[in-house]
Amino acid sequence: MEKTILPNMSEGPRSAQLVRHQESNIGFYLVLLSLMFEFGRPQDFLPPLKAIPFATLLDVSLFVAVLASGKASFANMQTKLWIGLLSFMALWVPFARNNYHAVMLFKDMTLYFFFYLGIVTFVNSTGRMHKLILMWLGVHTVLAVNGMLHQGRGVGGWLGDENDFGMEMNVAIPVAFFMYQGATNKGSKFLYVGLLAVFVMSLIATSSRGGFLGLLAVAAYCWFYSPKKLMSLLLGLCLAGLVSIAAPQEYWDRISSITEDKTMEEGTAGQRVFTWGIGWEMFLDNPMFGVGQGNFPWAIGEYMGGRTWQTKSLAGRQAHSLYFTLLPELGLVGVMIFGAMVYVNYRDTRVKNLVLRTSSAVSARRDEADIQDLQISRATLYGNAILGGMIGYLATSTFISTLYYPTFWIMMALAVALRNTTQGYAESQPQGFARRVATRVSPWMRPRPVS
Repeated sequence: MEKTILPNMSEGPRSAQLVRHQESNIGFYLVLLSLMFEFGRPQDFLPPLKAIPFATLLDVSLFVAVLASGKASFANMQTKLWIGLLSFMALWVPFARNNYHAVMLFKDMTLYFFFYLGIVTFVNSTGRMHKLILMWLGVHTVLAVNGMLHQGRGVGGWLGDENDFGMEMNVAIPVAFFMYQGATNKGSKFLYVGLLAVFVMSLIATSSRGGFLGLLAVAAYCWFYSPKKLMSLLLGLCLAGLVSIAAPQEYWDRISSITEDKTMEEGTAGQRVFTWGIGWEMFLDNPMFGVGQGNFPWAIGEYMGGRTWQTKSLAGRQAHSLYFTLLPELGLVGVMIFGAMVYVNYRDTRVKNLVLRTSSAVSARRDEADIQDLQISRATLYGNAILGGMIGYLATSTFISTLYYPTFWIMMALAVALRNTTQGYAESQPQGFARRVATRVSPWMRPRPVS
């Protein structure tokens, strides 16, 4: 039996601090395990693991750890918005056409909320943020290699479909890119470039046309925020050359079919546009509250009104778009909450602006030492990586139903954790810190102004 070690009160506060440190480490380890089971999905590699709902147990354990830590905070705007969204979903459960799917999605989103709270609470330093991102990259590397070995398909669950898997690779690409930008030695640079190549090639293996369009958006974002645009352009050309050599002709034939009339009139693109039209009608009939989470497939049959697509009914079909899932299922209430989340996430990843806002409220202190801005430089790097991942998610999700996948919600947790750790660091510094950060952080690392 494991022994419980209690603090020796005769040793003063130092002993109690060590115990608190161990408790917080447990919470952080739970975060890493939750990340592995939610994204890495070892239960799909080893099916016997499915007998135990590890992901659910870990998320609940995280929530308990957050409450036990005494550090639970619901002050962040994203947290308040998420509580509002969960409350809205809970109200929908008894009124939705399909109550079962409404309650199951409410349960999933509640578990993601527990995961989110764990990250916000226990990823409380730049060092922990770095470790979490490395773990995240490691998990996605395993996913990428597995995807290349299985014709672009993921391990299973929400990552099983090649389009969904392609979305996840588009989230991983900017993270690897900006970690490469911040690498300080050749070994690390080669590692991140290698990961970048693996993520790109795994995306190509999916043959996803939506994934390709998302990749273009991610590439433009990475170049725009790159520190050395010429070197980044050369890196992009090298990756493009690798793709042109490794990708089979079938891949280019499929990508070139994006603009073909046949694709728009008879293919999957035309079917999506037709489905979105039905979703728009659904939204117009239920503009404020929608039809309830998870209920698009059950409502579309009624709205078809005898219409068919290529002689086939689309009853039971997903919207195949984040936005045409959000609009008809959650209405303007959901749109406003989700839109506010996106905006606040953007704001929280703009590190210099956050430092300026924080430091302006700090009381005057004696400037006793020159402030090193390494922490701010790293935080800015992480902010660019997190925002880039969100760009990849939002762009690729135009063509797939990813609203209730964990990707966005966990990236939001990283944005909040980044904001909290950066704000805490800035508040601990002497007066004048914000001015020095504004002048000493390299221009390429400064966030673009909000338009």
